[in-house]
Amino acid sequence: MTENELIRRACDGEEAAIRRLYDRYSPRVYAVVRRIAGDDDTAQDLAQEAWLRAIRGLRSFRGDARFSTWLHRVAVNAALQARRRAPERNTPEEALLEQITVEPPRSDVLLARRLEQALDALPEGMRRVLVLHDVEGHTHEEIAETLGITPGTSKSQLFKARAKMREMLTAAVHARTRERQGVEVWST
Repeated sequence: MTENELIRRACDGEEAAIRRLYDRYSPRVYAVVRRIAGDDDTAQDLAQEAWLRAIRGLRSFRGDARFSTWLHRVAVNAALQARRRAPERNTPEEALLEQITVEPPRSDVLLARRLEQALDALPEGMRRVLVLHDVEGHTHEEIAETLGITPGTSKSQLFKARAKMREMLTAAVHARTRERQGVEVWST
C-alpha cells in the first residue's frame, strides 16, 4: 500500500492504517520531541500529544510536502506548545538518571552523556533554538515563527547556546583529563 493510500485510509478512520502510520513514524516523532523535552518521561507525554494532534489534523494534510515533513512540524509545534504551558518537570540531573540507554562503546556513552548533560543544562530558550536549528535544520525565520520570537533573537540565542555548550564541554574534557592524570599518578 502506498503512503498516500495509507494516509487516505487513516483519514477515513481505518485503525489499521493509523497503526501503520504510527509504527512507521513513531521513532522519528519521539526523537524530535525528546530533544525538545530534555527527558524521557516528558518526551513520552509530548509524543502522545503530537500523535493526537496529527491524527485529529490528518485531513488538513494537503500533500504539498512529504508526510514526514508535515508530521515533523506537527510534533515540534505540539512539543513547544506543551512545554510553554508546563513548568520544568525535572532538573537536568534527574533527567539524566531517568534516561534509558542502549550501551554503545564506552567512549560513545561518555560522549553522549556529556552532550545530553550540556544540552539539558542550557536555559530552555537556548536549548529550543539550538535543537531546532542545529539538530532539526530549521532556519531562523522558521524558528522565529514557531517560537514567537524575532529571527534576530533566534540568532542571538543560537550564538549563546553554542558558546555555553562549548564552555560546558570544554570544562568536562578538562575535568576528565585531570581525573585521568590523577589516576595515572596513583597507579605508578
